[in-house]
Amino acid sequence: MTEVITPPGRFNLPRWHELWEAREVAYRFGQRDVVLRYRQTAIGVAWVLLQPLASAGIFSIVFGSVAKLPSDGVPYFLFSFVSMLAWTLFSGLVSRASNSVVSNQTLVSKVFFPRMLVPLSTVFSVLLDFAVALALGIVLLLIYGVNPGWPILLVPIWTLLVLAFGMGVGLAASALMVKYRDVAYVLPWLLQIGLYATPVAYSLSAVPGRYHWLFLANPMSWLLECFRWSMLGTPVPPAWQIGGSVAAGLGALVFGVLVFQSRERVFADLI
Repeated sequence: MTEVITPPGRFNLPRWHELWEAREVAYRFGQRDVVLRYRQTAIGVAWVLLQPLASAGIFSIVFGSVAKLPSDGVPYFLFSFVSMLAWTLFSGLVSRASNSVVSNQTLVSKVFFPRMLVPLSTVFSVLLDFAVALALGIVLLLIYGVNPGWPILLVPIWTLLVLAFGMGVGLAASALMVKYRDVAYVLPWLLQIGLYATPVAYSLSAVPGRYHWLFLANPMSWLLECFRWSMLGTPVPPAWQIGGSVAAGLGALVFGVLVFQSRERVFADLI
């Protein structure tokens, strides 16, 4: 039987049945990513905990003890750790997805399969890291005696929205990086700026009034507020932030898919 392969249109959505039929490819990519990340490391997956723990410790000293910034009534270390959970999920997915196509250029140029599976497969390792750090976060909630109540049941929803937002950015960046390798240098710089331009290490209430609108224009600020509400029991975000978080996550994902699809057919030529 002969299978006819038609190239994707410029603005067509992907053929979902092809992605589903080739899901084993994504699983293998994800499995390899996890193995390569922790192979020949002395402490293995414990490295996942060091970044949010170290960052939370530094933030609690600098912003909590020295600058005396508010943390919405939550211990500053716990506030920073939970914030880093969401931010690390986003930045880790963007970093790994954006570089995935270029780092697998041999397969992309010589073997036919839905190329979108390459960046999509990075979700496996990112989610594993997040799950380990989230487990520690729950332990910290018990240690500090923080009970957020029923909103903690919404954490999976905010997690999916952060994943959607990060994957949308990652898909677009991975497609652009095939032609413009400058993206590999610009993106880490933008993520580093974003860490401080987003209320991760500090509460949105600590932002001076004249700059408040600027921080509210950042969709990750909305997602972080929702995440902290569910994990820490901070004040309920306004309805527009909750709705905006949903729209931002889904909108970014659709945008990333369209950008990736529009450029996928020239990957083999550019690589």
